[in-house]
Amino acid sequence: MNFDLSDEQRMLRDQARRFLDEKGSPGAARAILECDDPFDRDLWGGMANLGWMATAIPEAYGGAGLSHEELCVIAEELGRAIAPTPFSSSIYLAAETILLAGSEEQKQRYLPLLANGEKIGCVAVAEGVQRPGPADVSVRFEGSTLTGEKYPVADGDVADFAVVLARTGGGDRDLSLVLVDLDGVDRTGLETLDPSRSHARVRFGNTAGELLGAPGDGWSVMERVFDRAAILFAFEQVGGAQACLDMATDYAKSRYAFGRPIGSFQAIKHKLADMYIALELARSNALYGAWALANDAPDLPTAAAAARVAAIQAFALASKENIQTHGGMGYTWEVDAQLYYRRAALLSQTVGGERRWKDKLITRLETRNVA
Repeated sequence: MNFDLSDEQRMLRDQARRFLDEKGSPGAARAILECDDPFDRDLWGGMANLGWMATAIPEAYGGAGLSHEELCVIAEELGRAIAPTPFSSSIYLAAETILLAGSEEQKQRYLPLLANGEKIGCVAVAEGVQRPGPADVSVRFEGSTLTGEKYPVADGDVADFAVVLARTGGGDRDLSLVLVDLDGVDRTGLETLDPSRSHARVRFGNTAGELLGAPGDGWSVMERVFDRAAILFAFEQVGGAQACLDMATDYAKSRYAFGRPIGSFQAIKHKLADMYIALELARSNALYGAWALANDAPDLPTAAAAARVAAIQAFALASKENIQTHGGMGYTWEVDAQLYYRRAALLSQTVGGERRWKDKLITRLETRNVA
């Protein structure tokens, strides 16, 4: 297998990096922290003009018809720039769910709007801070109406519609997916460690909805969607970890103490080396995940869990050591290191935390070894 980027993918990466640099990354995330806007609308519009949302959506539904490998390239650059946009909610989650479970009519109705950035989608699964599972879902879908509340919902305050995991029967696994228009739905913003990626509490009070996919298939579909999204989030984390390593390395070369660059001191060398090793391990797992995702390989669930665990660890380590390398000033508001620490903490809990993905990885490896 050749995991190197093709010439076209390198061109896409370079274009994405130039565009995000021109938009002032990571300054765009800082600007969101300092204002009341939930995301950078100008950046979102520019991404739509470049066709990023359309990348992996088939041409039949208004997309570009490229593979998920190209989407992974974009995801890494978004992570490097810690872009404050609802891209992951709309594309990694909502679009993937509709592609996997939607009827032809639902795909024709929603995917073109997601592809051109006209509509923002989100996925609502969690009901509180507990580890999500089939038995924990209390939101109900009866007849054609939805009742209950979901939180935290990433981009739930800005999304136009949501894919909601709801109970449609009495059993623990009688769960289905429901498409809901969020216009008029009660939504309250939630405070998180990284306000540049907004979250909300969404309350449904006899809200009209429609089934997405077969009744009772909700949990199994979401498991597949989370596996696919885990790889894309892993690339965002790899991009963020790379940015942290670059920041720390540049500072270590330019900051002098006792007449020499601090990068010449053994303690700093060790920090940078540890960051590099964790990053390269995460990158190798993410690249294998990208191949598995693009080829819908049987090993996709295992590859997703491995990529997710390694990427969480790499970004967490890199964001912390970047602050430590900057010393006292690393903790200040003016230094961008805190922006990456915030994003690392947030992404570590998206679609499940490290412990959940470790358990999934162990279970899948045990199952494979028995077989």
